[in-house]
Amino acid sequence: MSQSADMSQRKIQIKRIYDDAADTDGQRVLVDRMWPRGVSKEAADLDHWFKDVAPSPDLRSWWDHDADRMDEFANRYEQELSDDDHAAEVDQLIDIIHKHDRVTLLFAAKDESVNHAKVLQDYLGRHS
Repeated sequence: MSQSADMSQRKIQIKRIYDDAADTDGQRVLVDRMWPRGVSKEAADLDHWFKDVAPSPDLRSWWDHDADRMDEFANRYEQELSDDDHAAEVDQLIDIIHKHDRVTLLFAAKDESVNHAKVLQDYLGRHS
């Protein structure tokens, strides 16, 4: 990993929305298309909510959080992130990353390693 990619990875972290907010979170950005169940807006303590950086409903349905499909999901999701439908929100997110010392991408999935936020973190680390 290059030094700049390593720096971006430390600057962009991921965290479950159900975990308590912390001072070390920096900018808190929800990256799910739907609001997470059982989380109040106050408890979420969000700075931003970017619905359109989440995987499309069709891709999410195909993947179904299947660990065996993670590599193929990552490829398809990164293609989506690079298309015109996602460009505006991806650019806004990159701008936030440039302006702040730390950005935390928040997600609702139970698995902390098999989720779209991990793919998004890696993608943004390479493109910011």
